[in-house]
Amino acid sequence: MTGHINQKGSQVYISERQTIEWKEPWHDEFLKWICGFANAQGGKIYIGKRDDGTVIGVSNSKRLLEDIPNKIQNKLGIVADVNLLTENGLEYIEITVNPWAFPVNYDGEYHYRSGSTKQQLRGNALTNFLISKTGLKWDAATITDISVEDLDKESFDIFRREAFRSGRMTKEDLDISNTELLEKLDLIEDGKLKRAGALCFYRKAEKVISGCYVKIGKFEGSDLLYQDEVRGSLLIIADRVIDLIYLKYFKAAISYHKETRVETYPFARDAVREAVFNALIHCNWADNIPIQIRIEEDVMYISNSSMLPFGWTAETLMHSHSSKPFNPDIARVFYRAGYIESWGRGIQKICDACKKLGADEPEYIVHGGDIMLKFHALQSARVPEIKITKGQKELLDEPIKEPIETVLIAILRKNPKGTYDNLAKQMDISRSTVKRTIKKLVENGQIERIGGRRYGYWKINV
Repeated sequence: MTGHINQKGSQVYISERQTIEWKEPWHDEFLKWICGFANAQGGKIYIGKRDDGTVIGVSNSKRLLEDIPNKIQNKLGIVADVNLLTENGLEYIEITVNPWAFPVNYDGEYHYRSGSTKQQLRGNALTNFLISKTGLKWDAATITDISVEDLDKESFDIFRREAFRSGRMTKEDLDISNTELLEKLDLIEDGKLKRAGALCFYRKAEKVISGCYVKIGKFEGSDLLYQDEVRGSLLIIADRVIDLIYLKYFKAAISYHKETRVETYPFARDAVREAVFNALIHCNWADNIPIQIRIEEDVMYISNSSMLPFGWTAETLMHSHSSKPFNPDIARVFYRAGYIESWGRGIQKICDACKKLGADEPEYIVHGGDIMLKFHALQSARVPEIKITKGQKELLDEPIKEPIETVLIAILRKNPKGTYDNLAKQMDISRSTVKRTIKKLVENGQIERIGGRRYGYWKINV
């Protein structure tokens, strides 16, 4: 039942709610409810009351006053106040349970009071609960098979560049050795690298956790049209994933304000960026499940394996709330790099960006061990895909009837990492022609190279 006050004649009583439970006769099974209250926010159990709050009394109050405290202490290892109350000449029992700082179990079972129900915690929910009670975090554990010398230069370069650019760290803060920087970021403990340090700065993060990457797919209904996997350290992923999404998966609607060209994408870039970065720091990487981004014409889903803090719901996320990162050490790195805020304002920034674009606010969808954010496309910014009829070859495999420059840009939109050789093969022209055409496009400002030859990509500016 929900908490409210009912008037019945001259008697006022309060319905069952999150911190109150009414029972008629005592049963030892009610120790599970006491366990649930102790693991949550505390609460009270009344013995000798009906579900509507009416007192019916107990006939063995003296024995209950002796037995219940002993059973609570022996079975649960805690102490609760047990009091005898009277109403209209009827005796009933009040059991007051305080919240406990350590996990409380009943015969090895962990129960938790959520709303007006009791839940037995299992699997990821139990793991998350035990971690929250003990104060230990998965990303803070140290590892022995990766040292500072194994970490990636590009990841450190990205961090130093972004931390300085954002103003979160000064040049003097950053002009130190990698080991000193990791120590300043609290990513080394007793001379050993923390998991967070490895995931953020180790290029082969999947050797630490096999599911540590981002998977992106473009869908039409249930059909997967094409996909990408962004791999590397979390800093490399953060540096590349948004550009890849907007270069390859979205097309901008083009308009003009006076003589200025205006590009409008169907999804707010700042909102998507914030959502992806939040997924990276809140992901329960121990599940070995990558972050998944599903893109359709009208909607976009960003999902990651994780659990909400206890007592939180999807509605909690959509309102002002404290910052409780699932991986605090990873969050600290992202904060210093200027990728995220530190005050739990991520969802507000996401909503503000969607509102500024003119799109609907996103929706949080919470399943057991999965948190998903659903974005709705701005319909006026949608650019329809060119449909290819069944049996027709893909457009770019046909003999080139359009200018080479147009076809080359179209290919690079789909594959920004295209090389001279594979572009020449796909277009059925010589490598020198591709090279000459790209040079012309670069000189005209229509494309530009981002990054080096091995890990870079082509950015389209038209």
